[in-house]
Amino acid sequence: QVQLVESGGGLVQPGGSLRLSCTASGNIFSFSIYAMGWYRQAPGKQRELVATITVQRDTNYVDSVKGRFTISRDNAKNTVYLQMNSLKPDDTAVYYCNTARERWSWGQGTQVTVST
Repeated sequence: QVQLVESGGGLVQPGGSLRLSCTASGNIFSFSIYAMGWYRQAPGKQRELVATITVQRDTNYVDSVKGRFTISRDNAKNTVYLQMNSLKPDDTAVYYCNTARERWSWGQGTQVTVST
């Protein structure tokens, strides 16, 4: 069993930046062998996958965040990061991490609010 804890969210003005972190604990051997993803859920909308990183560190992004978000991972720390630049109000959501196939139980997420 793996537990996920997301952090780094907050209130930021449009055009600002945030760096999210997600640390896995529990069955730590599992972290390094899975592709990981960052997801987000805006109010009234379904959760969507916004970025993935493979074991080989290949990355992929949903079109709406390409060129603005960067996903990375540190297997030694069982942590995946999401650097978010040029934030827009439409990026407002609760952000979660999980494996790219949603294998683990969801954490509590971290709220990102982009507003003036």
